[in-house]
Formats: sequence, structure tokens, C-alpha cells
Amino acid sequence: MVAVAVCVVLALLAVLAVRHFVVQPFRVPSASMAPTLEAGDVLLADRTNAGEAERGDVVVFDGRGYFAPSAEDGDRYWVKRVIAVGGDSIACCGDEGALLLNGEELEEPYLPSGMAPGTTEFDLVVPEGRMFVLGDNRPDSTDSRHLLGAPGGGMIPVDRVVGRVERIVWPPPRGGSL
Repeated sequence: MVAVAVCVVLALLAVLAVRHFVVQPFRVPSASMAPTLEAGDVLLADRTNAGEAERGDVVVFDGRGYFAPSAEDGDRYWVKRVIAVGGDSIACCGDEGALLLNGEELEEPYLPSGMAPGTTEFDLVVPEGRMFVLGDNRPDSTDSRHLLGAPGGGMIPVDRVVGRVERIVWPPPRGGSL
């Protein structure tokens, strides 16, 4: 009996350790990342890259104080694509309507066909240690563009990254790596 209890406790500790240090599940609450991620998808964020962000990554981050005033608002964690990182210049929009990253048109193959990369005009340099994030479903995404006048200018500290999204685990027909 004691051996079973010890095994159960050890198994629970192992699950908690994996969740805290390796991967953490999140449910996608909205269509802001469609078609890459759909509302209701359950994804796994790789916590081994917590506090890191590279251009093109889809990340889960803690938006308190930036995207959400407080944890009580229910929107603590956000899922967005990293478009620019510290030192990058990002502007909207070039002659062809594309975002300009460091003066070059940004190719965005993940955007739905026919969707404009942006309509909100901006021209900024991302401060070191921050990231500029956008949803793949631009017309239905609250992201850095909409928060340019908010605290932090809509740019999130990279140390707020919980992890990089690696895969969808639910529902099974949508499951797989990003």
C-alpha cells in the first residue's frame, strides 16, 4: 500500500515538473491566429525556450500589464506570432501593402490567401529585450498594432515568453507540429 502511494506521489511530481520545466498546455481562446491555430485548439508550449523569441516564432506570453491590465481580466496568456525583435525596424506598409522589416518586405506565407498584412500605419524600432507580435488573422487580432499607445507601446518584454508553440494536441484531426 505504501509503495503504491509513493509511486502515485512520484508520478504526480514528475507530471508537475514536466509541466513547469518542459511543456505546458494552453487552449486557444479566439480566432486571432487562424488558420494556423483555431479557437478551441489545445497546444503545447515548449517551456525550455521560456524568455526567448525569434522572428517567425508562435509564442505564448504573459500579457499582464501590456495586453491585459491584470490577471483578474482572464486574459493573462496570449498566443501571437513574433514579427520583430529588439533592434528591428518594423513599418506598415510598403508599396505592395506588405510589412517592412528592416526596410525589406516581409514574406508572410502563414497569412490566409488574400488577407492584407496590415492596414494600421506605423513605423517604429523595437527596443532591445522586447518583441512586436501580430496575430495571423489580422482583421480579428488584438496585437502590437492596436496597443502602440499603451504601456510598453504594444511591445512585449521577451522575458514574458512562457514558451514557443510546438504542436497542436487537440482536436486530433488538427494535431501535429506547427
